[in-house]
Amino acid sequence: MVTASLRIAAVLVGAALLLPLATDMASAQSVDPKAAPRPKTDDAEAKKEGQRKLDEFAEAAAALSGPAAHPECVWLGRRVVRWMWSDDLDTAFRHLDLYDRFGCPAGHIPATFRCLVRQAPADPKQPEAALNARVHACWINPNYEPPAPAAATAPGGTTNR
Repeated sequence: MVTASLRIAAVLVGAALLLPLATDMASAQSVDPKAAPRPKTDDAEAKKEGQRKLDEFAEAAAALSGPAAHPECVWLGRRVVRWMWSDDLDTAFRHLDLYDRFGCPAGHIPATFRCLVRQAPADPKQPEAALNARVHACWINPNYEPPAPAAATAPGGTTNR
């Protein structure tokens, strides 16, 4: 009986010591909705982004035939190529397994990556959208050659020195 009383007393003392700590942690985690303003989502911008993605999938379906034109293959394949470009091979290979499970053509990934590598290196200061556009162009046409930049010549055929 004495040992049971000691156990109960020890539990009560422990609870009394932990109770102030638990209430401090709970109050620290409670968030006042007025304290931190929630970022507003722009519905028009989200719709525009969604429409852009649908247009890209439609473009791929019109330009390609077979499984490479399926939206899931386009989406996963382009992501794999971007991760390969950014040297995130672990993520690329994990998603390549998923790409294969959907029955997507395995040869389209190396052809797209080869197209991307053949192009001039992207400026690291360019936004992510520029890389996405290059990957999409190579996905649609793995033999894609970007237009050559116009040569800057001075009027009259002379050069500036």
